[in-house]
Amino acid sequence: MTKPSAVPLLAALAFASIYWFTDNVAATIALFLGREMVALTVPRLVSAAVSGAIMMALFESRKLSDLGLHWNANGGRNLLGGIAVGAMGASLLIFPPVLFGMAQFQAAPGSGATVRGGLFTAALLFCGAAGEEIAFRGFPLQVLMRGYGSWAAILGIGALFGIMHRDNPGATPLAIANTAGFGVLFGMALLRSHDLWLPIGLHFGWNATLPFLGVSLSGFTIRVTEYQLVWKAGVLWSGGSYGPEGSLLASFVLILLAGLVWKMPIRRDRAWLLDSTVGEASEGR
Repeated sequence: MTKPSAVPLLAALAFASIYWFTDNVAATIALFLGREMVALTVPRLVSAAVSGAIMMALFESRKLSDLGLHWNANGGRNLLGGIAVGAMGASLLIFPPVLFGMAQFQAAPGSGATVRGGLFTAALLFCGAAGEEIAFRGFPLQVLMRGYGSWAAILGIGALFGIMHRDNPGATPLAIANTAGFGVLFGMALLRSHDLWLPIGLHFGWNATLPFLGVSLSGFTIRVTEYQLVWKAGVLWSGGSYGPEGSLLASFVLILLAGLVWKMPIRRDRAWLLDSTVGEASEGR
């Protein structure tokens, strides 16, 4: 039996090194300019795109778009479908507890919310979601899927996704486990669509909806409305300062979303690392 090659793992580690360096440089510049929210989002997108483009050019002689970022009718449908499913999942996390008296909306003092600020925040959240998906479900996941099998790679990168959030404010073991579960969910979306637009849509739909419903996002408070959600239930149901993503409710919603993503009609596209044959790959070099 042939032993698996170490090349895919080394390629993923090389991507991680380039990404870590570029992200730290870009985030440091953004923080120096006093833009904390920008530093948490835009550098991730820039760094992931730069790192992915470098690795695809070096290892495959292909373009960044060949990671599943071709913009076409299928990609557009998958992006919009992902946003809808992500927003629906976030709504399921919030509105039932409100309905059953576990939480209630209250005015958020000093929020200073404006339509312009909300749109700007949504744009930043899209950059952050797209950056994380290109970084985690782009070159690293896809090269590992090709080298070691789809589910081994999806579970491994999903676990890493959760661990990378361990230092977020208010992170708990359940919060990290749920976040890892979302990493697996986004990997499932890639497996089904063979593009990055579906996981980007899911990630953005979820991330954008929660702040607009007045709750913390992975430990960070982002004020975009004049109200906030105040919980009456304990930390197990509210997620504490990490936000409802760190709750048992999120675990239930995550299972529902996984079933939906696995069964929903999806327009499949073509990602080079997942769909190219050995012959095609050798021609691309």
